[in-house]
Amino acid sequence: MTESIQLGDVLIAVTRKDVKHVHLSVHPPEGRVTLVAPNETRLEVARAYAITKLGWIRAQQTELRNQARETPREFVERESHHLWGRRHLLRVVERDARPSVCVDHKRITLTVRPGSDQTRRAEIVHDWHRSLLHEAVPPLIRKWEPRLGVSVTRYFLQRMKTKWGSCNPRAGHIRLNTDLVKKPKDLLEYVVVHEMVHLLEPTHNDRFVTILGEHYPSWREARAELNELPLSAERWKE
Repeated sequence: MTESIQLGDVLIAVTRKDVKHVHLSVHPPEGRVTLVAPNETRLEVARAYAITKLGWIRAQQTELRNQARETPREFVERESHHLWGRRHLLRVVERDARPSVCVDHKRITLTVRPGSDQTRRAEIVHDWHRSLLHEAVPPLIRKWEPRLGVSVTRYFLQRMKTKWGSCNPRAGHIRLNTDLVKKPKDLLEYVVVHEMVHLLEPTHNDRFVTILGEHYPSWREARAELNELPLSAERWKE
């Protein structure tokens, strides 16, 4: 059961789990706040702890709000688009042929049928993004399965508003945000490893941090870089 703590204008969602310590998190992009507490923790105790962290919470939320945001993409000629951490200019070609997308070191070329609107162009590019991730993700999973001693039974790609990834430890599934195709490939690897570690430890407790630190020592730097990059301003339908 999820409860909540209200501290002025700060709302904190409280969840009790089988953990040893309290874990407080501020999530991008909006600055949503969650607190995971041991099962036996009384709400008053969790509230007292949150009060001591209120300054930190506000600082994290301010940082997220000041973070650069991409303007919504219109998929027009010479528009800026990011792919694997690099900026490309979009070239739009109207041709009575099957839609396609290709990329060189400076430009992404989007070929569409004459009269294709912004929504259709966005769908074509998003499908292309998914195809690139489907090429990039399986080798990373195969690389890390023997290192971590886990097995990913399935992975999914989907648009996510507030997370870069998620994990279902019981099913052995991981989910990845399709926006990761815009970030450097090493950050995609970090998110894949992060979610795969959840197959060993479902929560963000000390054991999780120890395992992640052992296998991916630069995880803090990767997380910081990921959250400093521009956030998408697209309005997800999913």
